[in-house]
Amino acid sequence: LVARLRTSLFWNNTRRASMVPRPASGAWLETEAVAALVHLSRFGCKVSCFAPDKEQMHAVDHTSGAEHEATRNVLQESARITRGAISPLSDLPQKVADFDAVVFPGGFGVAKNLSSWATEGTACTVDDDVAAVIKSFHAANKPQGACCIAPVLFAKCIPGAKVTVGSSRTDDPLWPYAGTAGQITELGCTHEETDVRGVVVDQVNHLVTSPAYMYEGQPHEIFDSVGMMVGALMAYTNQGIARFGVGEVVEAFTSNGWERGEVVALNYREDEWPEGQVAPYQIMLQSGALIFAPLDEDRVVRKAE
Repeated sequence: LVARLRTSLFWNNTRRASMVPRPASGAWLETEAVAALVHLSRFGCKVSCFAPDKEQMHAVDHTSGAEHEATRNVLQESARITRGAISPLSDLPQKVADFDAVVFPGGFGVAKNLSSWATEGTACTVDDDVAAVIKSFHAANKPQGACCIAPVLFAKCIPGAKVTVGSSRTDDPLWPYAGTAGQITELGCTHEETDVRGVVVDQVNHLVTSPAYMYEGQPHEIFDSVGMMVGALMAYTNQGIARFGVGEVVEAFTSNGWERGEVVALNYREDEWPEGQVAPYQIMLQSGALIFAPLDEDRVVRKAE
């Protein structure tokens, strides 16, 4: 997928920016790809889409888990999600200058069609076009987002990357793919633990990742996890790295003076706000009140002392 911002990301800022999310075929992929599209839309993004033009690893009947005899084309299958508006992924590396970020929604398609992770684990290869996109955006210092299993693409393509797939607790039934965290570490990368509401930002490599369906959660929890990744990515595309991340303790200037609280969301917006208008942070005060910071400046929100 690809997206281009039509309006501002932060308060009264008229800069233009763009993003690139990209779907693949695989079980449950549609959920995360559509969630990414919805969240991008809420930020006023104009979205374009890309997928590899090649045959899938296999086609599956997801009511039974059985394989179909006939295979399918990844690009054609991805077009179902994007209502036909899609281009071959091989076109994207030459267009990096046109976009500000790239997003890889998760799903088994990442492990089967964007790479061979499903069958080869850490010894897998990454699709040539996928690797070219990741390395091109990385070389251009442009942010990249991924959720679910997709962060393993960064671990394979960017040495020393810091990502998350959630928990590494293999004894927790809510994290059925927790072993992936250890595999990421085996690749020489850093895996940062988080719950399903968390997002991890690699400020060195400009990567934003969240767990999504690595967690056996409810649909709204997965939708929100994808949204956390998209929201954090938005902070990059407008004014660089957000000063504070989700979970950080800050002090916000309110009508009662400076109050202590915790950042609970990046790029917060309300439905009645004009398209593209967001607040850098939503903050839960110690009093229990939820507020938002309209500016990412010390006179509005600062590091807690």
